Amino acid sequence: MVKPLLTLASLYLAAIGLALLLVPAQFGVDAVPDDPSSELLALLRLLGGPMVGIAVLNWVSRATELPEALRPVLLANLVGFTLVAANDVVGVITGDARDAARVFVVVHLAFAVAFAVAWRRATATRTG
Repeated sequence: MVKPLLTLASLYLAAIGLALLLVPAQFGVDAVPDDPSSELLALLRLLGGPMVGIAVLNWVSRATELPEALRPVLLANLVGFTLVAANDVVGVITGDARDAARVFVVVHLAFAVAFAVAWRRATATRTG
């Protein structure tokens, strides 16, 4: 379960990160003004770099067979996807999020749950 999860998360985060780096205004449709400031575009690009970095971390970590080596990677993904999903949920409930958040909330919640299960299994392997 871990290898496909890390592979999928890697591809997803790489796509989001590259979109933020290369086409931030288009990626931010309905959230970014039609004539965004250069500072806003620079900020969006700044967020893309760490996403690509995490994508690379997930990609290279997917091949490891050692649960103790995977635990920090799984926990980091769990925290990240849970926080993003919580932000999506709040935005959708309050109506402050763009329409695309309705799709992203499902994706991010699914990743958060999958990483919670994977992290729990990896942790149980250590104690069991």
